[in-house]
This record gives sequence, C-alpha cells and structure tokens, in this order.
Amino acid sequence: MYSHSTKIRVRYGETDQMGYMYYGNYAQYYEVGRVEMLRSLGMSYSSMEAEGIMMPVLELKCKYIKPALYDQEITVKTIIKELPGIRIYFEYELYNEKEELINLGSTTLVFVDMKKNKPTTPPVNFMDKLSVFFN
Repeated sequence: MYSHSTKIRVRYGETDQMGYMYYGNYAQYYEVGRVEMLRSLGMSYSSMEAEGIMMPVLELKCKYIKPALYDQEITVKTIIKELPGIRIYFEYELYNEKEELINLGSTTLVFVDMKKNKPTTPPVNFMDKLSVFFN
C-alpha cells in the first residue's frame, strides 16, 4: 500500500452562501491528491503523456460526511491499496483541521496508449517506483 497526504485550504470561491465547499469541488481535491502523490514518486501526468500514456478517469465515487468550510485547511490522504494493471484505483480520505474525517472518495483511472487510443499497461518506471511499497 502507498499513501500520501497533502493540504489544501478551502478558498472563498469554492464555497456556497453558507460557507460550505460546493460538492463538485471535491473531485478537484481528489485530483490534487493524485497529482501530488505522483509527484512524491517522482512522476507527473506530463511526464507520462510525454511517454505517450494518458490516464482518463473511468469512475468517481464520493461520500460526504461533514462539510469542508471556507478557510479550513483540508488534508487529502490519497491511497493506492493494490498495484495497478491497466486500471489504477485511488482512494481518498479528507480530514478537517480537527482531524475529523469529512469525506471519502475513490476514482478509477485507466492507462491509455495515446497513439493507439487503447488501454495499456502502466509505464515501467512508474511500476518500478510504486512496487517497492507492495510486498
């Protein structure tokens, strides 16, 4: 298993009139979590795309437990529980400043060969960096 945490402060423009973060913004926080997790492994979407691999989202799940509020610093914990094949599964746990769990989510992405526009296996260098966290 590999997990990585990053912090994001809820901005005013991401909230509704009550100061609650708009429900559609949670998917963007998941993406920040994924991007920062990849960066922690020395990878990026742009480096994969330069190798001819893109990673579109196939599925998104989101469970709201408590609201994220304006100006709160939210911790996004991103988790990979199993080595990817053609698909990669990410789980997310969002915590407020009191370390209360406020949201659970998951996304399924697929590795796609950009030239063939077909699913493919993950890049070897990505698997090399990730596999050390799995026994």
